[in-house]
Amino acid sequence: MAIKATIYKADLSIADMDRNYYQEHSLTIARHPSETDERVMIRVLAYALHADPALAFTKDLFDVDEPALWLKDLTGAIDLWIEVGQPDEKRLLKAAGRAEKVIVYSYSATSSIWFKGIANKIERAKNVSVINIPAEISAQLEKMASRSMALQCTIQDGQVWLTDGTDTVLVEREALRGAV
Repeated sequence: MAIKATIYKADLSIADMDRNYYQEHSLTIARHPSETDERVMIRVLAYALHADPALAFTKDLFDVDEPALWLKDLTGAIDLWIEVGQPDEKRLLKAAGRAEKVIVYSYSATSSIWFKGIANKIERAKNVSVINIPAEISAQLEKMASRSMALQCTIQDGQVWLTDGTDTVLVEREALRGAV
């Protein structure tokens, strides 16, 4: 018998002063059995950074043809494809051909090694950006993970703060390719 997903619920309040986006979102996140709380929180962070009424969590690890999140226009075309982790170059090149813009959020201590290994291979994909979340930051975010969360995200002048009411994390992002 297959192990089923664990459902996480998050009430996410976003105040993005850089984009003039102020909204409350009730998120339902299906955590794959092989997924860590750290990865779940990076997906939530990616959602907060690109929040839009049409942005959606996908089947992700349950379906290898889908990213962690995507934003589709009304015709079904993919405007934004968001990967989390360290996807291989074939997956990124395929995503670059399917979407207007591709963003990878990497969060491991080995991110720079992984990126050096694929940088030349994805050179022709001009629409791919790679953002690293330092391992110390992702570990702090992981501590906020629970099956039921109330989170606030504030974005101003490129700085990102995520809080659960008890702990607050300043999320530093490092652009390995493209802009933050």
